[in-house]
Parts: sequence; C-alpha cells; structure tokens
Amino acid sequence: MTLKQLFSSPAIGIKIPRRFESRRVDTICYDSRMCAPETLFVCIRGAVTDGHAYAARAYERGCRAFLCEERPDGLPSDAAVIICGNTRRMMALVASELYGRPADSMRLIGITGTKGKTTTSLLIYSILNAAGIPTGYIGTVGVMYAGRRTSTLRSTPESADLHQYLRSMKQAGITTVVMEVSSQAVYMDRIFGLSFDVCAFTNLSPDHIGGNEHPTFEHYRDCKARLLSDYGASFVVYNADDENAPYMLKNVTALTSSVSVRQSADYYADEISNWRRDGGLGVDFTLHSGDTMARIRLRTPGAFSVYNALVAAAVSRRLGVSYADIAKALAEATPIGRFEVVDASIPYATFVIDYAHNELSLRSALSVLREYNPRRLVVLVGSVGGRTFSRRAPIGAAISELADFCILTADDPDFEDPMDIIHDILTGFGDRDTPFVCIPDRREAIRYAVENAKDGDIVLFAGKGHESFILVNGEHVPFSERSIIIEAASAVKI
Repeated sequence: MTLKQLFSSPAIGIKIPRRFESRRVDTICYDSRMCAPETLFVCIRGAVTDGHAYAARAYERGCRAFLCEERPDGLPSDAAVIICGNTRRMMALVASELYGRPADSMRLIGITGTKGKTTTSLLIYSILNAAGIPTGYIGTVGVMYAGRRTSTLRSTPESADLHQYLRSMKQAGITTVVMEVSSQAVYMDRIFGLSFDVCAFTNLSPDHIGGNEHPTFEHYRDCKARLLSDYGASFVVYNADDENAPYMLKNVTALTSSVSVRQSADYYADEISNWRRDGGLGVDFTLHSGDTMARIRLRTPGAFSVYNALVAAAVSRRLGVSYADIAKALAEATPIGRFEVVDASIPYATFVIDYAHNELSLRSALSVLREYNPRRLVVLVGSVGGRTFSRRAPIGAAISELADFCILTADDPDFEDPMDIIHDILTGFGDRDTPFVCIPDRREAIRYAVENAKDGDIVLFAGKGHESFILVNGEHVPFSERSIIIEAASAVKI
C-alpha cells in the first residue's frame, strides 16, 4: 500500500507530500531493531524511552517512512516524515487500515479486571469454539485460533501487532475474538479505534500502581472503567459482588447483566462444593438465570473459579450458546497455566500448574488447595533472577506457613545463581521447621516432585504457569512444565 492510499482514508485524512505519495509501506514497526525497507516506523514516547531518538537507527536499517509527533534529528531529506499529534492513536488507525480493517467484520469481546481475565477469556474461548463459533483469543497466554498458538510480550499487544493478529484470524475464518484488555492497553491506546460488542468486568483491587504504570489506584480503576463505557459495547457483564462495581458502571449505557455468588443476580451460583477424584480436582455449583438452572462442573478449584465461569456463561448466552452446551464445555475446559490440573496418569496424586509468583498469589493458591484436604500440600517454587529481591523472603514466609513440603528451585534465573535466589527465599522461613529440598535445576526439581509424590498429595508447580520458556543467562530456553510433568509421570511405576 502506498503512503497516499494509507493516510488518505476517511479515518485518517492526512495529506502526504506529493514526492512521497507513491512510497510503499508493507508493515508497521515501533522498534527500530525490527525495521526494514517498506516499513513505517512509528516514534512512540514511552515512560522510559522516546522512539524519536531511534528514528535514525530505523533509517540505517532501510526504513524511509516515519510517523512522528515532531521531526526527529538526523533524518536525511529523503525520509518521509508524517507529523501527527498522538502517534499511539494514529498507529492504531494506520494499522487497522494497512491490515484491511479486520475488526470491522469481527465480533470483539473484551474482558477486564484485576484478576480472572485470563481464565475467564479462556473459558469463553473454549465454550464458543465448542458451540461451533470460530473464535480466537488474545491475552496473557498468547494468541490462539484455529489450532495455532503464538506467544506475545503483553496481555494486550500494541495496536500494530494487534491488528496484524486480527487480520490473520480473519483470514483463518475466525468470526469472534475474546481479548484480555489490560488497564495499560486502555491507558496506552493499544485498543484505540476498536469497537467491542461485549465487555466484562471480573473484579478490582490495587495493582500495577507506581513506577512506569498507573500513578494512582483511581487512575488504574478509571482506565478499566473506560473499556465498559467508551468502546461501543452493547452488552456489559459485571461482578455484582465487587465493591467497585457501581463505580465501574456509572458511565455505562449498554445493557448490563450481573453475576454473583452472594446474592440474587442475572446469573448466580449456589450449592457450591469442591470435588477431587482420580488425580483431578475442581468445584461444582448450580447456575441460576431466571427460571433456568444448570449444574456446572469445573476442572479448576476455588470460589474465584465460580465467578470466572459465571461471567463466561453470561457472555456465551449473549452469543446464543445453550446452557447445556455451556455446561458441557466448562466441564471439559482446562485454562492454560491458571490452576491447570495436569492429567499425568497418576491417580493417587494431583499436579497443579499456576502462575502464582508472589506472596499474595501463593497464599491464595495454597489456601484454596488446602480446602481439598491433601495428605501433603507440596509446593515447587523459585523467583525471577536479577530483580525480584524484595519478593523472595515473603514467598518463603507464605510457603513455609501454608505448605507441608517445599521444593525450592529456579524460576527465570537469568544471570543470577539460583542458589542465591533460593537462599533469599529461605530467609522468609524464619524459625519455622517446614521441610524443604533445594534443587536449582527446575527440570530436575519437577522430576523430583513427580517421582516423590505420595498417595493423597497435591503438588503445586508455581511461578511459570503458561510460559513456554525459562530465562537462563540471557537466553529464552524452550521449557514446558506440563510436558516435563507428563514425561516424569510416565516413568513412575504405579
């Protein structure tokens, strides 16, 4: 597409100097290291760096078209420099145009909240696909559609990447996309110009505040609330039990539907009970909506799983999925890396993968698993190297208080010695005599956990969750916790 074709569309309306009108653009890039000829380099001002300072590097890599808020220093006269007031917003509009406006013919579902975005989105993804609705997913565990899965750096990708993913999905026949929408995605205009058919709010608590993220809780909250009110949603599902729900809804004009486990709502749950059998565990409940009741079984534990399932059910009903199909899909769904119970063919023990990687999330995860009355509650955990120093002792305190046995290992050690990280975690044990073992190699630690599991044990593999790599000495080494567990289990004699 030429610059003239790209920028003269009604949604953009920027006039390109005649001598640059025929210059071609095939891709959009905001990282100068990824630039090439026929790339449009977008100069984005970030919290740490300013893309304008890297324009000359993009030029050196062959780039000759630049979208900027001011002309960068060091660009020769043959560089086509297009000036606009907000490059983040303009990048979103230009990306949509370049990739054929894919979102215009797709149904978008946006999920926001402090916790539960990933699991709720994956449940909706599972339900809709099982019901015959070709659905894609964009979120923390990557991009998934039509049997494919690609990793991403962010829960909600930058707009240039987002529209490229949407185009690929459309070309594969996807008609509906469920997307995790982070507060940063709203704040940084990654979803600018998109219109969502359905949005959902799971819950809200202080998070992502300070540093390079949100300046205050109020700012964080308001960014999340904007998804529900400012992006075209005709239907909004919300957690009526969350104290912030009234505020989140104050500017919403769409039709709304509530979910609850404490009170009467459009979708509410009662008769909630835990189940555990043959290496699996989860929760059962009765879903009520109007005069309809449906018994639901989930393969993930805890009351929060019930909330996630209620939101997923409400969204799916809006899209016409029957209660029977919802119940069937939920009974078979296992969200990747979020309290994921691994079918390891060892019926006497239960293996759970979760992303819990700090004190709060570990306390929550272990407390939930304790409700299932394990013979031993075992936790395998590490911490990220080079930057999580203040997190380690609290991790040690949490696991030494709540677990029966601890396996201390690596997470993403990078350039730090895993034994130094383990030592820091151990300082949190204090005078508690919780038994533990130190195995720096995470692969070996996983094998040890599986091989030494006893009848009635629940083993939590914490920290990696959905991730498909481990960071060692600056390299992302392929790593699948699930595969290692299954491989180790296959060698165990039952």
